[in-house]
Amino acid sequence: MERIPILRMGDLLLVTIQVDMHDRLAMTLQDDLTSQIQRTGAKGVLIDISALDMVDSFIGRMIANLSRMSRILDARTVVVGMRPAVAITLVELGLRLEGVDTALDVERGMKLLRARAHLKSTDGCDPS
Repeated sequence: MERIPILRMGDLLLVTIQVDMHDRLAMTLQDDLTSQIQRTGAKGVLIDISALDMVDSFIGRMIANLSRMSRILDARTVVVGMRPAVAITLVELGLRLEGVDTALDVERGMKLLRARAHLKSTDGCDPS
């Protein structure tokens, strides 16, 4: 079965979406991500969508749902790598990604997550 990889980086989980999502894959990702958050005690989730050239309402809802599920499990979510065309499409579709923080790239996303969730740096240093 096809799966989206979820990598642990200290107190964070990194999800890199590089394939077109379909219902079954989205459901598997939701199950895998919530299980990983619960199992690892992760305080932050970084969702990298830089490989996606375009999105539809399904992808937008899936991202919003992942963020809400993570938040319920006490983990903040930041979506990174959104291309301008993707942002335009989301706005044109009228999708409001409430509760979803965004950053331009992984480095900025990690910095934002650490600031919001008061996480430790993956190298053991204080992020301040």
